Parts: sequence; C-alpha cells; structure tokens
Amino acid sequence: MIPGFHFTLYFTLIYLLLIVLVPLGGLFVKTASLSWSQFWEVVLSARVLASFRVTFGSALVASLINIVFGLITAWVLVRYHFWGKRIVDAFIDLPFALPTAVAGITLTSLLAPNGWVGQYLAPLGIKAAYSQLGIVLALTFIGLPFVVRSVQPVLEALSKDTEEAAESLGASRGQVFFRVILPEILPAVLTGFTLAFARTVGEYGSVIFISGNMPMQTEIIPLLIVSKLEQYDYSGATAIASVMLVVSFVLLLLSNFLQARAARKLGAA
Repeated sequence: MIPGFHFTLYFTLIYLLLIVLVPLGGLFVKTASLSWSQFWEVVLSARVLASFRVTFGSALVASLINIVFGLITAWVLVRYHFWGKRIVDAFIDLPFALPTAVAGITLTSLLAPNGWVGQYLAPLGIKAAYSQLGIVLALTFIGLPFVVRSVQPVLEALSKDTEEAAESLGASRGQVFFRVILPEILPAVLTGFTLAFARTVGEYGSVIFISGNMPMQTEIIPLLIVSKLEQYDYSGATAIASVMLVVSFVLLLLSNFLQARAARKLGAA
C-alpha cells in the first residue's frame, strides 16, 4: 500500500473540485439562466458562428502544420549533432516563457505591410497581418513546443536496431520511417497534436494584435467572450464559453481515443 494513499487521494479530489469543477459548474449555472431559445439565439448568431469557424479552423490548421514541422524539428534535435544545437533546443521553449502579447506584437511588426517580412509579401498580394493567415502563423508559433516536446523523448528512447534490421533487409529510408518509426511515435504525435490544439483554441494575447479583430472575418471566440463581458452580457459570454468548452472536450476525448487505439495496435504488433 502506498504511504498516505488516502490523504493524497482526498487532497487530489478536493483540489480538483476547487480548481476545476467549481469554476466549470459556475459556468454552466450562469448559462442555465438563459432559456433554450435565448441560448440558441446567442450561440447560433452569425457573428458567433463566424468566430467559431475562425477559432477552430485556425487552431486545426496550425496544429496540423505543427505536426509536420514539430516532427521534423524533434527528429533533427535527436538524430543530428551540430553547432548551436543546445541554443536551438532552448529556443523551442520560447513560446512557454514569452508573454503571448509580446509574441503578437512582434509577429505583427514583422508581418505588417511595412514590416521586415510583410514588405516583401505585400507586393505579392499576400496579406499576412490582419488576416486569418496571421492568426494561423501566431497559433503555429504558440503550439510548436507541444509537438516537439511530446515527440522528442520518444525518439530519444527509440532503439535503432529495428531500423538497421529493416535496412539490412532492403527497406528504403521512406519505408523504414513509415513502417517502423512512425507507428512507434504515433501516440506521441497525437498527444502533441492534442496539446497544441487545446492550447491554441483558447489563445488570446498573441492573436488579438495580429488578427485585426474584424467581426465576421478575423474575430476569435476568446475576444468575443471578452467583448460580451465588457458589455455586462455575462449570460451571453458564458453561453459561448460553454459551447466552446463542450466542443473542445469532445475533440479531446476523440483524440485520446485515437491515441489509445494507436497504442493498443502498437502493443499488439
């Protein structure tokens, strides 16, 4: 028996109750002050639906991008040795330490039509700042560390014996990656995707500066919730937040199911 098991169990349950369940319960209680017709009128309004599309669509695209580049980054950091590797590895965690508002201001300065990067994109007709493209870029920056840090330790622990055996049997590098390596790291990739998606869906600080906050075009759900709170429309704000919470929870459950399924297939193999 684990020493102090009952004490730690009770402490965990009380902590979970106070930190998670009570605030969530308050959210739904406040939302319950609306009738069903009022609730659906709020969450199905054109402006709210447009914000949902921008928020979840941008977070999904950014997370998919991070799967590709996060996997490549983790692979380079694990499999190659080069000068400045520790510096690059440290920079991966920069979004964790950097205030998101600073990230938003920096990206806006770079991608604005008169910015260092934006001035070269503008003549090509590419509007990076104050557009959904800018939102995706900001969310990609915020979500990258989650994929890298999820995949990196799995790659480090991965034995090269199976890869060498596959190569000795005539498998190409592509076949080795997709048939030997990818099945091993797939649960970690899905974990990184889930964490990145969950983080970017609720991102606020970096997005409000680069998005332009145009209703029906580049307005995100967190900003819309803040706007309703500033207008003292607490019921409307909690109604939108509750929908966002339920959708995010369902997506997380689906992702966890896919992770568990991939892990079971890997164990069976």
